[in-house]
Amino acid sequence: MSRDQQLKERWEEVVEKLSNQFADGDTLDLDAIIYLIGVQELGQLERSFKKDQKLDLMHIAICKLLMPYGYYELDFVDDEGWPHYKILEELPHLKAGEQSVLMKEAIVGYFLETEYIS
Repeated sequence: MSRDQQLKERWEEVVEKLSNQFADGDTLDLDAIIYLIGVQELGQLERSFKKDQKLDLMHIAICKLLMPYGYYELDFVDDEGWPHYKILEELPHLKAGEQSVLMKEAIVGYFLETEYIS
C-alpha cells in the first residue's frame, strides 16, 4: 500500500472515530480535530472556553503536532496549566493543500502514538 493511501485510510479512521465519539456521527473537519487535540493536551476537559481561548487551544495542538517535525518544543507550563512552546525552526511556506497534508499526517501520527488508532 502506498504511503498516501495509508495516510488516507488512517485519516478516515481518525475522523470516523472522533466524529462518532464527539459529534454524534456528524463529520468533524480538520479544525475541529485540532481543537479537540488542544483540549486534550491542556487536560481541562470539563471546562468551557472563550473564543480567544479556543484559538489558543488550536495553537497548543498545532505546536504539539509539529513537535516531532522539529518546529516546536515545549518551553514551560504556566500556573493555570497552559503549555507554552518555543519555535525551533520556522515553518516552510506551504500551499494550502500541502499544509492540510502535513497536518493530517501529524494528526495521524499523534493518534498512532496515543494508540487511539492502530
